[in-house]
Order: sequence, then structure tokens, then C-alpha cells
Amino acid sequence: MLVLDSTRNQQIQADMTYRALELLNTPPEEHAFLLDIGCGSGLSGEILDEEGYVWAGVDIAPSMLEIALEREVEGDLFLQDIGQGFGFRPGSFDGAISISVLQWLLNAETSHATSSPSHRLNRFFTTLHSALRNPSRAVFQFYPSSDDQIQMITSAAQKAGFGGGIVVDYPNSKKAKKVFLCLFVGGGGGQQQVPKALDEEDVEDSEARFERRREREKGKTKNGKRKSVKDRDWILKKKELYRKRGKEDVPRDSKYTGRKRRVVF
Repeated sequence: MLVLDSTRNQQIQADMTYRALELLNTPPEEHAFLLDIGCGSGLSGEILDEEGYVWAGVDIAPSMLEIALEREVEGDLFLQDIGQGFGFRPGSFDGAISISVLQWLLNAETSHATSSPSHRLNRFFTTLHSALRNPSRAVFQFYPSSDDQIQMITSAAQKAGFGGGIVVDYPNSKKAKKVFLCLFVGGGGGQQQVPKALDEEDVEDSEARFERRREREKGKTKNGKRKSVKDRDWILKKKELYRKRGKEDVPRDSKYTGRKRRVVF
């Protein structure tokens, strides 16, 4: 993300990340491997860690990735201009999320043809489609400035082979309105039904979700970092998933795996 964090911004991004995961609808027992597009300073990544996902993040800003490293997030981080596309192996990810990033692809940085919004969108969606397994989903929260921008983005996604469409939460509220692009790979493609949007009648459910998230916040340490809840089983499952994904240099399992070590000075 290109905007420095504030308490208010952090809360808004956290809410949108939880909603994106809700729309992604990945079975929790799968321990899915997700791509966080525009991971920025790791705010969404902390939530992915908390929810038990294995993930990788990409962002164009080195300064933001440095902050993510300082947060000690668990995901692998990559410096990447998403408008140039991805170089991941086909079927690498079980899903993808992106918060407040997609609209930046509509900015042409130069007059060269490869910098045009249409070219960047095409390259982005084509390579993302390849990097996702079949079936899977990708969910983007973004800020379109017009219906034409929505049409341009959705057309590029459909051209790349995605199904799905737009979900607008709280459409009648200027303050709470949020736009999501929910895309499908395989599994019926365009035949899949786009998830239901939230409206004013869902306020109570939203408040209940907020209370659950507030309970999670109690698990943070004084410096704002979440207390570790990674037991031996969690570590073994994550290592096994890394091995299946072809990651090299995964430490061997032993009787010491997951054991808390004494502090040595």
C-alpha cells in the first residue's frame, strides 16, 4: 500500500481483509496457500497469519515491504509491479486477495503502449489466472472512480478466462459502501453465482463479526503484535504444505519441532 498506516486505516483494512476472506470462502481445513496482491506493510498478512493461511505477498514499494519484515509476518514477500504480470508457476496458489490496489492499474506511467491501462490489466489478469489452481477464487476490494473503470476491469478479467463479477456492500451508504471484484477460476467459471452483497439488514451480523475480531485483538502483546498460537501441529502442517509446493530448504521434522527454546544471552 502507498499510504502510511494510521489506527483508522488499519481498522478499515482489517475489516476489508476479513470480508475478502469471507468472499473467498476457502474451507478452513485446507490450509490454503494465498497470494496477497499489494501486501504493503503486512496488515492483511497479519490477519492471514492469524487465520492459519500460508501466503506470499507482492508489492511495488520497497519501504512498505521493509515495514512488513519488521512486523515479522510469516508470508514470503516479493518486490513486484503487478502491472508487469507475475512469474509464478501455474497453479501455485489456492486463492488470492487484494485490498485497495486494483485501481492503480488504471494509471499509465508513461506514453509507451505497454504502460497503458488496458495492457497492464491484460498482463495482470492473464498471469494471475495462470498462477491460480483450478478451481479457486480471487477477491479484490478496490475504489473505482466511475462505472467505466468497473467495466474496463471486469472485461479484462473475463478476457483472461475468469468468471464472477462485482459485489457492492452497503450500496446505499456513502460511508460504508465497498466494492469487491469476486473472480472464479474453473469450477463452472461464469456459471458460479456471485456471493451475496451485504446491506443495511446485515448490520447486526457485522457487529457480531466485529466483536469476534475484538476478542482476537485481546491476544495481542503490548507492542501490538499478536501472541504466537503456532503449536507443533500447525508448524508440521505448514512445513508439509511448503514441501508439496516445491519449496526448498524446509527444515526436517524432529522431536524439537515446535518446542519453545530457552532464551540465551
